[in-house]
Amino acid sequence: MIAVTLLLCTRDRGESLDRTLASITRAAARGPAVEAVVVDNGSSDDTPERLSAWRDAQAFAVTLVREPRAGLARARNAGLARARGRIVAMTDDDCVLDAGFFEQVAARFALASAPVVIGGRILLGDPADLPVTIKLEDHAMVADPGGYPGGFVMGANLAFTRDVVDRIGGFDERFGAGARFRAAEDTDFLFRATGCGIPVRYDPYIVVTHHHGRRTANALRRLLAGYAFGDGAVYAKHILRDARIVRAVRTDIGNLVAERRTRAVVFEQIRFFHAFRCRGIARGFAAYVLSMGSGLVRGGKVRPNRHTFRQNSGRLPVQENTTIVDRG
Repeated sequence: MIAVTLLLCTRDRGESLDRTLASITRAAARGPAVEAVVVDNGSSDDTPERLSAWRDAQAFAVTLVREPRAGLARARNAGLARARGRIVAMTDDDCVLDAGFFEQVAARFALASAPVVIGGRILLGDPADLPVTIKLEDHAMVADPGGYPGGFVMGANLAFTRDVVDRIGGFDERFGAGARFRAAEDTDFLFRATGCGIPVRYDPYIVVTHHHGRRTANALRRLLAGYAFGDGAVYAKHILRDARIVRAVRTDIGNLVAERRTRAVVFEQIRFFHAFRCRGIARGFAAYVLSMGSGLVRGGKVRPNRHTFRQNSGRLPVQENTTIVDRG
């Protein structure tokens, strides 16, 4: 029986992907029975050949999936539809798993009652990179179910029991890299989980290193602008149904007012970060509303659409234009 499915989505990483794949091989040599589901999200480089060669060399099961339609959330859903493990652990294609990754995933989930979501520590892989998209706390934490979970844990090191997806559905494909709302597919997933009473935890023993390569102020601004835009879209999606969004907006406004008063510096590269973030949130919120048009509200309720994942939706359907390359 497969204990843990490692879900990895990739697009045009080429040679740098080998580092991630090698770390999966190393970690899989220890701990429970694992499988890897790797989704190629429309690569135009030699990624398919590299993945095939890697799969053929592994002693554990590897499923390669081709999802040609761009979008990280879409690729993750394509992988989730094929995952067999009781636990699904996700990482990004610029991350390296710690050698004890699978051992720790199994051990930490053994201590928690399902359904549960657990995110792990994310270390900076290259000291030349800016210290962003990392998670360094050395103690366990539990997300406030009444709060907004953005940044509490991250999709680069995120695991959950399979029944979480059975309860809340998969990732909203309008969010995330390559999609309309750029980011926050993981935040929306976590927000829906906590809204259903599913605990979201942070555990520092589950470790990856992140080689994200961002080293300039412009790269940082693009990253954080995308995060804010995605958060704004999540706010718009849930604001009519969930009072936690109102509290999150109040927190953002409070941070903005405090920043103006104290001139506190969050990022040296971005003066008045909270003003910068609020502008991005407003843009994302407006973009979501405009995308829904007059159908956003009808009778006081948000209209469901083909992108909306409902509770108790069961297993994710396999999309017609998604291809399973092979199962090792």
